[in-house]
Amino acid sequence: MSTADGDEPFEGDDRQYSPTRIEGWLQEVNGPGRVQPAQLSRAQLAGLSPRELLRHNDRRQVWHANIGPIQTPQLLTLHEDLAEIVESNRHDGDKTKPAALVDAYPGLGKSTAVRDYGRSFYRQQVALRGETTPDGHRRVPVIYIALSGNTQIRGLNAAICRFYGLPTSGDADTLGERAVDAVLSLKTSAIIVDDVHFLAGSQSNSVRMANQLKYLSNVFPVTLIYVGVGVQRRRILREGLSQEEALLDQFGRRTTPLTLLPFQVEDETGRQEWHVLLKTIERQLVLADKYPGMLAHDLSDYLYARSTGHFASLMALINRGCLRAIRNGRERLDVDVMNQVKNDVAAEEARQELAAAIEAGLLTSRPTAGTVLRRPA
Repeated sequence: MSTADGDEPFEGDDRQYSPTRIEGWLQEVNGPGRVQPAQLSRAQLAGLSPRELLRHNDRRQVWHANIGPIQTPQLLTLHEDLAEIVESNRHDGDKTKPAALVDAYPGLGKSTAVRDYGRSFYRQQVALRGETTPDGHRRVPVIYIALSGNTQIRGLNAAICRFYGLPTSGDADTLGERAVDAVLSLKTSAIIVDDVHFLAGSQSNSVRMANQLKYLSNVFPVTLIYVGVGVQRRRILREGLSQEEALLDQFGRRTTPLTLLPFQVEDETGRQEWHVLLKTIERQLVLADKYPGMLAHDLSDYLYARSTGHFASLMALINRGCLRAIRNGRERLDVDVMNQVKNDVAAEEARQELAAAIEAGLLTSRPTAGTVLRRPA
């Protein structure tokens, strides 16, 4: 069906799916990479028809919203640590496979980083062993589930069944057996359990959940990769003196804690890493008036103060800034544009102290060594 002006409809490149369902996860794992929109000059933008400009801007908006994952040193270290755990877990079915826990502050991109590793491992396994199992089932080496508030044992088992597209009727034991059958049939070797901090409730519930996590590691012949916030602080991995804490420690003995750190600029190494990150992002921006050093020099301190070194906060700022720069015709990012952009509450609350330190010359995010790109005069 054509539009009123005779052009074909334009759907855009939005990809709406849930990675907690097998169809969505397969789209994330196997979906084609996005193609960066053309970098047009102001004269070229002016030469577009109104319809062409709408389409170009739509492509730019979805592109800027989906930049990444970026291979930062933090992400690469996490991937190496996960690979060491997952890919060494070649134990037979009668042995419990050690688990991994990625425990970090919110807004650091830990879920994205873990899913990125899961995607890579999934594709590696399919390339090595084939898309189907010896029994003719689809091979699903990795699955991804996310928990919700106050998740109970039945809900945890149901989330696994829901991912596979299995019925979610029945009690916790029935759902557990159903999930195990799917894991075995589809040759799943790793399960990513996101937002695992939702398992921590009352003390009695924590004990039941500790038993459930032990059950999962005993019954599922997979590596469990937990992702959460403040899990160790809530004593899930700490040895205690009470019987309940001892139960939790059984889980801790089988789990290796990992983390993802925010960017820091207290030393030259940290400043160089921040600089490289901004240069990498800068190259991927599609704005008519962008220039070398727009982010990596001119906005370096500003972006560090406003994001506090948290990757998710940084990318939200840049994405929204690009949208505003496109809509108001500015076609570049600068302090005037960025001051109009709203960011998350946590970043804004921590911003003032960092900004004051930078303003007083007590802190900078700019490297002191090496060549720094600057805007041409």
